[in-house]
Amino acid sequence: MSQIDLDQTHQDQIERDHTGRFTGVPSVSSSPSSANGPPQARPAAVPPGLAVAIASARLTYGGTCLFSDLSLTLEAGLTTCLLGPSGVGKTTLLRVLAGLAEPEAPTRVETSDGLPLAGRVAYMAQQDLLLPWLSVLDNVLLGDRLRRTRITPEQAARAAALLERVGLAGREADRPATLSGGQRQRVALARTLMEDKPLVLMDEPFSALDALTRLRLQDTAAETLAGRTVLMVTHDPLEALRIGDRLHVMTGRPASVGPALTPPGRAPRRADDANLLALQAELLRRLDA
Repeated sequence: MSQIDLDQTHQDQIERDHTGRFTGVPSVSSSPSSANGPPQARPAAVPPGLAVAIASARLTYGGTCLFSDLSLTLEAGLTTCLLGPSGVGKTTLLRVLAGLAEPEAPTRVETSDGLPLAGRVAYMAQQDLLLPWLSVLDNVLLGDRLRRTRITPEQAARAAALLERVGLAGREADRPATLSGGQRQRVALARTLMEDKPLVLMDEPFSALDALTRLRLQDTAAETLAGRTVLMVTHDPLEALRIGDRLHVMTGRPASVGPALTPPGRAPRRADDANLLALQAELLRRLDA
């Protein structure tokens, strides 16, 4: 199954049965930051913060062991950024969590509520994957359309509110061809939020954008994803420091995930913050280790 299949439906199932109680982090019973933003864009029934842990992960591809005994915990309601050299297995790890890649035993994926991740993952890829024949609004509603769910006035209003929240009010009827690259990624972000899933996976979503647009989209993502559990892959240490709550570096073959680095303050952080520049040097040191 391709990434576009997941991005379009957000419903791909993890077939294996993840049983047992989650012990990686405390259970979560309420939704953090659920009152932020317009009520249309963040309804009362926002999914509660979900903690996720992958443990003892092992996966071999083409005769090469990408990772063995790899573990990573995603804390509820926080954005975790994963950095590492190209080809180390970052995207593969996302695909395992999304149910698109089948790991080997004894891999375990556990959640704080004890339920499997099936149907509870939203995925934002590097490409915006907008359908050119649909309007901006219909692209945001794509998940419901593909599930053949009747689009209610309330759903359409919520999609419009999300577009307003990402700075695209008034562009609902436009086609993707009329948008800039940054605007297209804003639509993709609104579509991801429209799915309202408790776990959001992001695979270098801003890497193809120019520097100024990338900074603006980082701000938008940090604000709109606040309170959700997010795992974002990035090659940019400064991007991770600006919007991440926990930062990990993935290195080696088989790959392993290093200890968390926690930037000070709340995201989005200023790119010229002296503290971030010092932490950037530490991240570069870990990447080069």
